[in-house]
Amino acid sequence: MKIVVLAGGISSERDVSILSGSKIAAALRTKGHKVVTIDPYMGYEQPLDDVESLFENNYDFTQNAVIKKEAPDIEAVKKTRKNQNSVYFGDHVLDICRAADITFLGLHGGEGEDGTVQAALRLNGIKYTGSDMLGAAIAMHKGVTKGIFLNSNVPTPKSRLYKREFANSKYLDSWTTYPCVVKPCSAGSSVGVQIVADRDGLLAALAAAFTYDDDVLVEEYIKGREFSVGILGGKALPVIEIIPKNGWYDYENKYQEGATEEVCPAKLDPKIAERMQREAEHAFEVLRMKAYGRVDFLLDKNNDLFCLEANTLPGMTPVSLLPQEAKAAGIDFPTLCEKIIELSLIKYR
Repeated sequence: MKIVVLAGGISSERDVSILSGSKIAAALRTKGHKVVTIDPYMGYEQPLDDVESLFENNYDFTQNAVIKKEAPDIEAVKKTRKNQNSVYFGDHVLDICRAADITFLGLHGGEGEDGTVQAALRLNGIKYTGSDMLGAAIAMHKGVTKGIFLNSNVPTPKSRLYKREFANSKYLDSWTTYPCVVKPCSAGSSVGVQIVADRDGLLAALAAAFTYDDDVLVEEYIKGREFSVGILGGKALPVIEIIPKNGWYDYENKYQEGATEEVCPAKLDPKIAERMQREAEHAFEVLRMKAYGRVDFLLDKNNDLFCLEANTLPGMTPVSLLPQEAKAAGIDFPTLCEKIIELSLIKYR
């Protein structure tokens, strides 16, 4: 097949996406596919005389991909694009995608995961991997996700949604549960997430979170073990436990090799593991996700389960959770990438 891998973009998870895209493309090439990697924002800035030559030469912009300890400065990234117009897609991106059999979304966060890129590809007749625009939009917004969880009996922590214009102090004072977690609603990789102990901390964390998003979720802090469950075709993979060596599972601990220990299959009572898998499948279904994804959980000391959120385009880096879970199920990384394509094509039947 001729495959385009979209990676990069202009979300706070840009560096993660570029590394994911690099690994996806390399894996698919080992399966004999012709693969082009393109940054949807930067585009292809040379004249596009022969799009087929890009596939023949396996054009790849992701060499030397690396994830730094801090999220990238997106405004600085934007200034490096040759074409400084306001259009999201860079030069020739859609033309190159139209020449492929399918576009593999290696994007994370922002426009890549909130349904807008999916909608644009659909309107241009381009097939793509993962959830459609509706499932992507629903799962990307933590506030919308939370409402669906509550209405669908998916166990989840107590929370409240705050908008940027939250200045009404009475509304803010009505939150009395501490410690609590402050999360930008549409950022991923724990970017902008803080755990706070009191009202002053909440005010400061909200101000910081609003630099990433107009909507912020405040959630009760659940002390417990962290887990994730990958989903392929609506079916749960083995549960993985996440054990940060220092602090909690923040941006640095997620992507710096050796910062976190992952155990898969998780050392859990089989009944609890099965319950977590069924809840993951339930969450995947009610959020209208397609093909694949990942659902994150906490388990407290009483063995009560709390579903935190779902990811429609989970990481595909060397330390990412979904590939580790697939490996535990006997699915190697290149086969996982092909399986994602196979499951995604079902949308078009």
